[in-house]
Amino acid sequence: MVEALSRFQAVSPIDFRVILDNWHLFARGLVNTLLLVSIPLLLATALAIPLAVIRARKVRILSPLVFCYTYVFRGTPLLLQLYLLYYGAAQFDAVRHSFLWPVLREAWWCAFISIAICSAAYLTEILRGAIENVPQGQVEAAKALGLSGLQQFWLIVFPSAWRQALPSLSNEVIFALHSSVIASTITIIDILGAGRMLNNKYYLASEGLLTAAVIYLALTFLITAVFRRVERKYLLHLQLPRS
Repeated sequence: MVEALSRFQAVSPIDFRVILDNWHLFARGLVNTLLLVSIPLLLATALAIPLAVIRARKVRILSPLVFCYTYVFRGTPLLLQLYLLYYGAAQFDAVRHSFLWPVLREAWWCAFISIAICSAAYLTEILRGAIENVPQGQVEAAKALGLSGLQQFWLIVFPSAWRQALPSLSNEVIFALHSSVIASTITIIDILGAGRMLNNKYYLASEGLLTAAVIYLALTFLITAVFRRVERKYLLHLQLPRS
């Protein structure tokens, strides 16, 4: 194995030994990336569910406010939002002397907040559309059974909407994964940050970035495979029988 690697290295323009010798750097970046994706997505989901209900039910006063929130955060680049939070908030004395400063001065917290708020805006619209597409017959049947409004939502509307939203949710998870690279611009060592660090340390041109690209592709493949299995399980009743 070692001999084969040596022969391949002799004719390859990529220095694989440097990559293998620094595997711990990419392992650290992978862990940080998974944290940057999983925690904000959990927070975003918790925020998006009530906001989606407000939008779908067209609650007075609140619905226009939620629309403005989703419009602004979906209409501006995530990197810009992160910079405004991480660099911009520090320009105000009121922020630096408030209870929020211990949070906003930390790169990790700013990355978590930025990704979570932006993802929540997208998830809100995804779930809003799914809730509105729930067949009215299901709601009428729930009413006929005497279920309360809250029971109708949690037992009938939300499960149906969640299943319909699965394909879009998989895209949002992949989007969050790719968006997490912004953390490398504010000193956090994610997968891309690990690749840049490797290139800078050894004055390399592409080894670090190519390794990061391979890891991102592998994660995207894994996410896609997981969601396909989930979709096959929960959307089986929507598939047409083969003739």
